Amino acid sequence: MDRWVGKVAVVTGASSGIGAATVKALANAGMITIGLARRVERIEELKKELPVEASGRLHGFRCDVTKEEDILAAFAHVEKVFGGVDVLINNAGIARGKIGVLQADNTATLRQVVDTNLMGLALCSREAFQSMKKRSVDGHIVHINSILGHSVPENNLNMYAATKYGVTALTETMRHELRLAGTKIKVTVSSTAVGVGTI
Repeated sequence: MDRWVGKVAVVTGASSGIGAATVKALANAGMITIGLARRVERIEELKKELPVEASGRLHGFRCDVTKEEDILAAFAHVEKVFGGVDVLINNAGIARGKIGVLQADNTATLRQVVDTNLMGLALCSREAFQSMKKRSVDGHIVHINSILGHSVPENNLNMYAATKYGVTALTETMRHELRLAGTKIKVTVSSTAVGVGTI
């Protein structure tokens, strides 16, 4: 962890759950940490749970990862204020149970899950990669995935498992692209039993 002290980490879905725990841990470990969340005021509350020194390293920025304009604004802010991103933790994720894939009038719900869990992750990764590449940084992109990205349960989580399988595939796709680009930037996936962050 020593190599990351003073470096910049961006965490999506940082307002609660895994994301909140992650931003606190990174700030405590010495990283300048930017928590992206729709409920950015919760990041300010998290700062109160940290020692003063670590609290000064935690910053919040409002970002809905289903909106590309929010993602672009967030990464532009990180570049302008902090110089760019060194580590990205893609944690934002949602599940919407009780609404089946084959249920009528479910388009908005299905699209929200796909846009959060897959498109948001892909676009944030793209922007982080561009920042790292531009500055010749050997950074790290981490996807917080779910065990449901490897096995589909019988209970109804509509598009959730499909998007988490997608995260597994996207990770391998990104690894291949990074190899072809000749970069030392790494991408890692962590499949948790909980697996659902928040945005």
